[in-house]
Amino acid sequence: MATGQNDPERRERIIAAALDLIAEEGVAGTSHRKVAARAGVPLGSMTYHFDGMGELLREAFTRFSSGIVAVFEERLGAASTTDEAREAVADLVHHLSGGNQRELVLTHELYTLAAREPVYRELTREWMRRSRVALERHFDPATARQLDAMIEGLSIHRALETEPHDRALTVEAIARITRSPRARC
Repeated sequence: MATGQNDPERRERIIAAALDLIAEEGVAGTSHRKVAARAGVPLGSMTYHFDGMGELLREAFTRFSSGIVAVFEERLGAASTTDEAREAVADLVHHLSGGNQRELVLTHELYTLAAREPVYRELTREWMRRSRVALERHFDPATARQLDAMIEGLSIHRALETEPHDRALTVEAIARITRSPRARC
């Protein structure tokens, strides 16, 4: 592993280590010392690259939410018809809740921070805005907003349930929402 000034990926490793620790121990269990140890960097690197835990957490959650948005953009960008867009939405619900415990925990940790702190609330709003932009390629803004909320809600429910959800019911719910007179594609 590279060290010192010749380690251009150090900042990225720190962010990745922070996300891993948050997923394992929660925000409350994540500290500069633990992140530095996980990233394999000297503790001083933490203050060199980040003004404090707040900046590190914002950077980490920004990276995490951008990754989720990239999945939205990829799935919805491949759709060229209304039916394909509906299938893409169903795929998103089932992909986002498909057993990736890490993403589920990170999402909940971010939501908890957003409930208390405006800077994280703004980060989640930006995440939602970007998700809706991807949905608005196929649906009107009001429908995109409803679909975004449904994707989040169903993903959380599916991830926490012990019984699998019926994909056909997900597709049916999406079809009902997108058949509204305001929906377009």
